[in-house]
Formats: sequence, C-alpha cells, structure tokens
Amino acid sequence: MIELEETAIPDVKIIRPKRFGDARGYFSETYTKQALAEAGIEFDAIQDNESLSASPGTIRGLHFQKPDAAQAKLVRVLSGSIFDVAIDLRRGSPSYGRHVGVTLNADDGRQFLVPKGFAHGFCTLAPDTRVFYKVDAYYSAELDAGLIWNDPDLAIEWPVTSAEVTLSEKDARLPRFSDFDSPFDYSAS
Repeated sequence: MIELEETAIPDVKIIRPKRFGDARGYFSETYTKQALAEAGIEFDAIQDNESLSASPGTIRGLHFQKPDAAQAKLVRVLSGSIFDVAIDLRRGSPSYGRHVGVTLNADDGRQFLVPKGFAHGFCTLAPDTRVFYKVDAYYSAELDAGLIWNDPDLAIEWPVTSAEVTLSEKDARLPRFSDFDSPFDYSAS
C-alpha cells in the first residue's frame, strides 16, 4: 500500500509506503512493483545503489544517463536527510528546464520517483546521511552525464552556498544547461 503525492511536474512523484507500527518500531514494504502499477506507475527496478555522505552540504549530482541507458530512480533516505532535486530534460516538455525539489528523511519514509529524462541530484542536510535508490537500467560509464549543480539558469535554491558545498571533482566540472543538447524527447516519454 502506498500514497502518492503530486508535484509541480506531473511525472515526478513523491511516494509514501504505508508503515505498520507497534512498540517494537515499524514494518514497511518499501518497494512493491504491483502497488506502483496499481497507482499507474510502471517501474521495474533492476539495480540498487547506496551512498554515504559524511558531511552536511555534500551534493551528488546533477546526474543522468543518456538513452539507451536512461534510468528512472526511486530514492529514499536510510539515515539523515537530503534536499532532493529532479530537473526535466525532455525537449518539448511543458516543464523543460524546470525542477522539483523535496526534502526526504529517514523518519517519514517518503520516496522520490525521478523518471527517465530527468537529471537528479541531492544535498545532504545531516551528517552521515545514507541514501538508497533503485534504478530501472544498469549503470553505463559511456552514457553517464550531468549538469553543474549551481547553474543559474536552473535556479535551484540549494540549502548550501558554493563556499560550504562538498563536491566530487567530476561533479565540479559538469557543463551548464545552456551548453546542453538534450537527447531526451518529451513525445517519446
């Protein structure tokens, strides 16, 4: 059983799996293909990924994979908290170049569904934040791509400044949106 929350971009969803609690804690089915399908979401996970970020203010992203290895992602937080972002990269989309941001944490169990054709990134808000996400396509180094996190054209209001952020060398060198020729087409999604 899941609850869906709509976002400003209709294809991006917030998913809240039901939790069953008692004195011991809780139990939750965090991924059920059938429950998603009943909610109108086709997502066939084939790989799990997990990251640990030691410091608050760590940004991972903005990442995506080009076709034919484009990935949808179902993101959740195991410990800590993140500000999670999905940017629409689908040419012809009414929301092309716009983004949705949501805060996820381990306490509420909400998940963020990032469809194919979107860049994805997050900023950690707490120490030792562990993020877990399912993807529906395997990683491809050849088709791995991204955009710079602080691109003014994307106007993402990150909870960290350039002076405070922790980035990988790869993420610090990603191109700007204005230099990006999108391989994603809205009509094909």
